[in-house]
Amino acid sequence: MKFYRSLKPIKAISFDLDDTLYSNRPVMVATERAMPPYFQQLLAPLAVVDGLVFDRHFWAPHRTAVVEQTPELTHDVTALRLATYQQGMESLGIATAQATELAQQAMAYFLATRSNFVVPPSSIALLQQLRQYVPVVAISNGNVDTEAIGIKAHFDYIYHAGNGHRMKPAGDLFEQAAQDLGIACEHMLHVGDCGRADILGALRAGCQAAWLSCYDVGKPLKVLPHIELSDVTQLAGLAPHLSS
Repeated sequence: MKFYRSLKPIKAISFDLDDTLYSNRPVMVATERAMPPYFQQLLAPLAVVDGLVFDRHFWAPHRTAVVEQTPELTHDVTALRLATYQQGMESLGIATAQATELAQQAMAYFLATRSNFVVPPSSIALLQQLRQYVPVVAISNGNVDTEAIGIKAHFDYIYHAGNGHRMKPAGDLFEQAAQDLGIACEHMLHVGDCGRADILGALRAGCQAAWLSCYDVGKPLKVLPHIELSDVTQLAGLAPHLSS
């Protein structure tokens, strides 16, 4: 653990989820590989497949069109993916009502597949330990199902971007968490892997920030955090200094 800035009293800790409490890249790679054959099976009865491959090259122009039509969906990854699926299906001549139903089925399959993994026991033990001292919340731009992966019960609050809350690095989710916890943002330590979304976002919102560097997924620092971690479990060393 490296310290770059002096810490103020920490009254709550917020965690990013993907690539912070677990490695998310292998999960997403496997999920994206599973989706094209799923769509082949889903759409085969409608005789609209016609040699199409439902990979990112098929969906990308539809995603672009959805964003152009409804820019605010960029802050809600689930709603954006759902709308992309629906528009892509409608482009194949599928009626709107049926496209809506099929898109919802596909979205459910995607969410179940991307949430089909086990969180390291060390991360769960860390959440349990820290929660003995201060409230612990999750702040994520993503859409992992925290109940499915077995960590929902270990947070006091869980926040996902969307439904009127902009993605990190916007301050919406940090500010909402601090408000619900009844503390000033300066007393919340946010832990995450992304130099922009998590660290820059937290600091801009007035929070303290801990950067996790171990997953090396191409999200470099934009500004120095308070703490750098090579392993998220190093946070346990702060436990004696926490105060609710």
